[in-house]
Amino acid sequence: MRHLAFYSPSDPNLELTLKVLLAILGILAASAICGKIALMVKQPRVLGEMVAGVLLGPTLLGVLLPGVQKSLFPADVKPVLYVLSTIGLTLYMFLVGAGIDHGKKSGKSGKGAKGTGGEGAERQGRHVILLAVSGIIPSLVLGVGVGLLWYSQLSRRDVSRMEFALFLGGALSLTAFPMLARILYERGLENSPLGRLTLVAASVDDVVAWCFLAVLSAVHAGSGPMSALQSILLAVVFTGVMLFGVARLLRPLGARVAQTKSFTTGQMYVVAFVVLGAGWFTDRIGIYSVFGGFIAGLAMPRDAAFREALHGRMMDFVSVFLLPIFFAFSGLNTKLNSVAGATMLLAFGMFLAAGFIGKYVGCGLAMRTMGFSWRESWAVGGLMNARGLMILIFINIGLSQRIISQEVFSILVLVAVVTTAGAMPLYRWALPQSIEGRLVTGASGAAGKSREDQAGQREMAADAS
Repeated sequence: MRHLAFYSPSDPNLELTLKVLLAILGILAASAICGKIALMVKQPRVLGEMVAGVLLGPTLLGVLLPGVQKSLFPADVKPVLYVLSTIGLTLYMFLVGAGIDHGKKSGKSGKGAKGTGGEGAERQGRHVILLAVSGIIPSLVLGVGVGLLWYSQLSRRDVSRMEFALFLGGALSLTAFPMLARILYERGLENSPLGRLTLVAASVDDVVAWCFLAVLSAVHAGSGPMSALQSILLAVVFTGVMLFGVARLLRPLGARVAQTKSFTTGQMYVVAFVVLGAGWFTDRIGIYSVFGGFIAGLAMPRDAAFREALHGRMMDFVSVFLLPIFFAFSGLNTKLNSVAGATMLLAFGMFLAAGFIGKYVGCGLAMRTMGFSWRESWAVGGLMNARGLMILIFINIGLSQRIISQEVFSILVLVAVVTTAGAMPLYRWALPQSIEGRLVTGASGAAGKSREDQAGQREMAADAS
């Protein structure tokens, strides 16, 4: 029987398709296995997926089975994985932006939050600002200091000392906001004074970090000061148009979705056009597409029912299919064997210490000054110290724009894994279940009880965060 033309074994399009599908199958299998193992050891699924990406790269598979690794990820497959991962990141950051509740307050007084009882909106706002500043400034300052110290040994020669230092500080100041939100939800603390305050502050930290990266990317990508200024001004105009123009136009759509609790196909076309169009525009002006996706998310209607329907429609596909591809692509660029020798290990130790101390101590002391107990304060410090997927996105942008070297990228991947893995142990050490149970408010629907045992039944696509 003759082969149909488009099934010809010599057809390069079919050959590339088969290679890409095989690579994706390998990625999904590794992510599923490592994600399950992470859950078994009481770690977030995202940690397992991050590790799976590293294991598929030159760090392990490339050493143990170099032939298999090369066959699974040949050179012509990597550009396709890059495109898919970029689309996945843009959609994911869109969902992160859409999930941020602009109107959240730090909540009413509850047991263990001595400083929040009866306070007005102004005082709540000051507390949010204090925790947000404490979450970003100490890590930024320490990161910049470490970056200045290691510039000569680790930076690319075509990157200025201040660019390198600022990028490192920005990367270390990130918090994995979606991961933090998921942990608080699972444990029934999302409506407690501690939970509300932490969620708002973490969202502010991430917004500031992404804006910071957008400016740094524009400065680095510009052919001169005027080009960088043009990119920054266009980004400001874009943000204004999205948040004050497009957001208004989307309100009727939000009202209809909130009423029906679901999206029609036509409504999903509108959402997809907005987010991908925003990503295309920001890429076009010299700022990475994830910034456009994030701003598009902030421009979405703020109704809780709309956000729930949006996440229910999109997050499964993004987290199960696209994000593992991003982790694998990051793993292909990670060479942990380069983090060897006294010099590189010392650099890793200093990067890790700067990020950890800045977040853990800074946020812990800020919470204590607001009247929270030391246990609550250190629990928040541990959670805010998790960087998860956020730092991987940040440093992948830095690597693609040639702001950081391969060695620095690998060090920061290791920092991401260690800080993410440490978040839950630090939280549990500070807040044992007996103490945590007293903080769960009636609004959580599970007073006095941790929701950790319910996590498997309520598993959402937010596992990716």
